[in-house]
Amino acid sequence: MNFRNMHVATKLWLAVAVIIISLTVLIAFAALRSARLQAESESTVRALNSRVNLASSWAGLTEANAARTVAMILTFDPGVESRMGEDIKATTARISKVQQSIEAMDLSAEEKAQMDKIANHRKSMIDVRNQAQKAKAAGDSEGAQKIVNEQYTPAVNAYVATLHELVALEERAEKSYTEEVALARGLTIKIAGIAVAVILAAILAGAMVLIRSIREPLREANELASRIAQGDLSARIDTSRGDEFGDLMKSLARMNDSLAQMVQQVRQSTDSIATASAEIATGNHDLSVRTEQTSSNLQSTASAMEELTSTVSHSADNARQASQLASSASTVAQKGGTVVQEVVATMGEINASSKKISDIIGVIDGIAFQTNILALNAAVEAARAGEQGRGFAVVAGEVRSLAGRSAEAAKEIKALINTSVQKVDSGARLVGQAGDTMNEIVQSVRRVADVISEITAAAGEQSTGIAQVNTSIANLDQMTQQNAALVEQSAAAAQSMREQADQLAQAVAVFKLAGHATAATQRSVQGPRPSVALPRPAVTAPRAAPARLAPAKAHAALPPAMPAASAAPAKAGGDQEWETF
Repeated sequence: MNFRNMHVATKLWLAVAVIIISLTVLIAFAALRSARLQAESESTVRALNSRVNLASSWAGLTEANAARTVAMILTFDPGVESRMGEDIKATTARISKVQQSIEAMDLSAEEKAQMDKIANHRKSMIDVRNQAQKAKAAGDSEGAQKIVNEQYTPAVNAYVATLHELVALEERAEKSYTEEVALARGLTIKIAGIAVAVILAAILAGAMVLIRSIREPLREANELASRIAQGDLSARIDTSRGDEFGDLMKSLARMNDSLAQMVQQVRQSTDSIATASAEIATGNHDLSVRTEQTSSNLQSTASAMEELTSTVSHSADNARQASQLASSASTVAQKGGTVVQEVVATMGEINASSKKISDIIGVIDGIAFQTNILALNAAVEAARAGEQGRGFAVVAGEVRSLAGRSAEAAKEIKALINTSVQKVDSGARLVGQAGDTMNEIVQSVRRVADVISEITAAAGEQSTGIAQVNTSIANLDQMTQQNAALVEQSAAAAQSMREQADQLAQAVAVFKLAGHATAATQRSVQGPRPSVALPRPAVTAPRAAPARLAPAKAHAALPPAMPAASAAPAKAGGDQEWETF
């Protein structure tokens, strides 16, 4: 993780943690080293003291044995000699144990050499003592005494001297070790001091780095704020840091960009306002000319509207008469339609009666057919009866003949009735078509009457609308005069707007943007373009002088123009923006 991107709180906690860990490690090192030195020194000092004590005891026992040996050699009392011999043996055994104890210790090379030297002297002393004891035992007291004086005493002195040398050696070793422990403790103190110095130096360096990591961003932010306060918005801001100061620089960068964008927009707005004020002045000039033209056109329009009012009134009267005629025609058509409907109903009744007659003829035809069948059956039965049924057969033949003629007549009547029914159906259809035609005529007449009524109503509305237009024209004439006053106010407002645009441009020129000069140059404002004098139309006098409608109630006087500072700037877009006047 980059140190520049770490938060300030993280940096501070990290510094505190490093200090605490460093001090903890240093204290632990010093404590462990002191404890180890203390334990080693105590163990070594105890061993050295033990060797010194053993060596001193060894020397004392040796001197005691030497005195006992001399006393045993010089005495003539057997009891003393015996007791001295036992003491010498016991002391010798103790000396051997002391020697073994010392040799079992962790000895240095010098100590081992001294022990070898002591062992040699002891062996020599023991050999001489044994010679003296043998001479004494042999009864040669003088020889034994001579051995003691000439050999034993020097050997004992040399032996004791080596023991004293061992004691001195152990004392020197103890003193040397004490000095080494003191040096080790001093070295530990020096190491701890050096570590403390290193830690303090590291803390100081870390504090300097931390202070610089805090001071430098604050200095950059202060310089950036000072440049922004002086109007210099062209600074390049480093926003690569990830800590709180990086967030501060990002916020300052956003503020700088927003101010630069706002100043750029204000500069553009001042240019637009200056251009708009120039065009407003030009528009005011054009508006003045057009106001005069509008006044002339309104007079011509008023005369034409009066003539149009008379014509529309005459058209409305004609439309009302046509509406009355259409209403009468609609009434007559409705009556004709009613008559046709009655004829259609009558033809329907005739058609129904014809169908009933046709049904009756059909019944008669059926009866004749059945009678013919019965006569045929009767003739067959008469033929079977022979002579007895001959008369009956004649009667049956006559009946059959009558039935045939009845059937023939019924067929002819049915044919005539069918022809009549067909003609009645055709007449009913024609009458129905005539009724439909009359209904369509009635509907058409009604629609014509409705259209004429609508035309009449529209003509009335047109008459009313033209009257309102006449009133509006009178109001337009009055508004034209008011527009003249507004033109003067607009000219004053445009001039004030130009002055304010110049002041605003000078105020914004203080700011310095990236890619722009140090001092913003104020753009020159173009003067109002010369307007082209439009031809004034000739005023045509009205042909007639009809009564002019009374003008509407005069509008209340317009409120005075707002101060130029609060006047809303008009859009610059040519002459079309002034058509609302």
